[in-house]
Amino acid sequence: MDYLLDGIIQAIGLILSGDPETFSAVWATLLSSSMAMAAILVLGLPLGFLLGHSSFPGRGAVRTLVDTLLSLPTVVVGLLVYALLTRRGPLGDWDLLFSIPGIAMGLTILGLPIVVALTATAVEGLDRRLRHTLLTLGANPRQVLTTTLWEARFSLALAAVAAFGRVATEVGVAMMVGGNIKWTTRTITTAIALETNKGQFALGMALGVILLGIALLVNLAVAGLKRM
Repeated sequence: MDYLLDGIIQAIGLILSGDPETFSAVWATLLSSSMAMAAILVLGLPLGFLLGHSSFPGRGAVRTLVDTLLSLPTVVVGLLVYALLTRRGPLGDWDLLFSIPGIAMGLTILGLPIVVALTATAVEGLDRRLRHTLLTLGANPRQVLTTTLWEARFSLALAAVAAFGRVATEVGVAMMVGGNIKWTTRTITTAIALETNKGQFALGMALGVILLGIALLVNLAVAGLKRM
């Protein structure tokens, strides 16, 4: 018990002193997660709308595929992205391996199915008269898209939170694609795993506290959105 208490006290000291190693991992996590979430939302919201709003041949198969990808193993994604970005891979000339954008690419693949699936479910759950009302009022396809997504905004916010939780806490992709390079691509989760194995419990605890704080801020932001 004393060991745990000492670790927590040292962790608070590292946070309050602005320890460079600690906040380097925080910055890498925030940057890669933000890049991934931007791509996830830009791609996932329209795709989820189409899946939940439209009828087309093979829609059931596409929905099954998206739902299956929700449980996509992270190490498989890491291996796939690594193979794409390595010098011998098709995207090797982009020089993204062991970089923050490379990590963001892998995180996007992980988080995209979550937003697509939950957006489709949210759109399907809306009042079926909404679409007919919009079309009767002369709305164009873009207006139908934006209005429908606005009506489902609370569910979409929860989808975004779920996707953020997936990408911000990822270890496999960050380790394999980022390489866990100190001061560069070492994220909070990879740093926690590494430092705890090295016996640096205080640093791992400090990073864990910060990660929990980030999650709390995101959820408070969603709670604020619900009151709008």
